[in-house]
Amino acid sequence: MAQSSSAGRLQAGQNLLKSTTKKRKPEPTRPPTILLGEHSRYQIKSGWLAGTFVARAFPKPPTKVRGMIAEATGATEEAAIAALHEVIDSRENRRIDNRRRNPKTGLAVPSTEEYVEAMRQVVLSEPQRAMLTALSLSGEDGLTDARMAYAAGYKTRTSANRSFIAAGNLIGEYLSLDTGTNEISGDPEGAAHLGYRNEPGNEGDQGHWILYAEVREAVRLAL
Repeated sequence: MAQSSSAGRLQAGQNLLKSTTKKRKPEPTRPPTILLGEHSRYQIKSGWLAGTFVARAFPKPPTKVRGMIAEATGATEEAAIAALHEVIDSRENRRIDNRRRNPKTGLAVPSTEEYVEAMRQVVLSEPQRAMLTALSLSGEDGLTDARMAYAAGYKTRTSANRSFIAAGNLIGEYLSLDTGTNEISGDPEGAAHLGYRNEPGNEGDQGHWILYAEVREAVRLAL
């Protein structure tokens, strides 16, 4: 009788253990918190990832550019963000130092890589894209105001020039280029960020607009 009672208690205990085990559910894993910030022209995302604090830089939305620009880690999230800021600033300073100075305009010309990034980030109109494409294909010969207007679908040369200058201002602002009329050629602000006018061939001829070689290559890659 005692054995039967002990066996019953043992069986009841096992059933209770099984019942308790079945009721337990794994706790849901919380996704890591991602903080958003900004530095220079980039969006910063930071958080805890794979056992360390990570901060990453991406192009600011809205953008057609995809992919990470830079990354840094740190003992704390604040340290990771500070380290990323240093990486970005160092990258920008290196780019500026490597820019060549164009003898036609006297201005520092960004690299093809910089122009590609800018063209994929700023919003250019279809006429502006058509105009830049036509100028790129024209190479070192360039285009007259009339040919630029025709390529972009503008009715007047004035409209084409305004659009060209506006495109240059957008790209120049993104790359933090100096603005204003350049001292050598006198080309208006914006236009000198993209190219220059060559010397007029005939009296009354204003010359052709010619894109920098870096801009021509960037147009082929980005537009």
